Amino acid sequence: MLVSVLVVAVVLAVVQLTLGLHVRNTLIDAASEGARHGALVGSSPAAGAERARSLIAMSLSSRYADRVSAGTVQRAGTTLVRVDVSAPLPVLGLLGPSGVVEVSGHAVLERPL
Repeated sequence: MLVSVLVVAVVLAVVQLTLGLHVRNTLIDAASEGARHGALVGSSPAAGAERARSLIAMSLSSRYADRVSAGTVQRAGTTLVRVDVSAPLPVLGLLGPSGVVEVSGHAVLERPL
């Protein structure tokens, strides 16, 4: 009996860790894809943020796509498009209390020839 309680607790902890990593990796991928979309010639950082929002809403839930922002930054003389995502990190499954995870994606801004 005591061993089964311990095994259940370990299994639930592993499932929770897996869920948290899935949410984080999905948000990183959406932010990166949004930055790449916003960096294309003829696009804008706002379009990249919208792309990230739609990917997050399709993959997880629209409540994870509430706080997405985009803009440009300068690094080493290069202009980059940056998409930032701040979303809840589920602590007890997808329902219970949650922490916050903040991720960002970057892409080099393309210039027309």
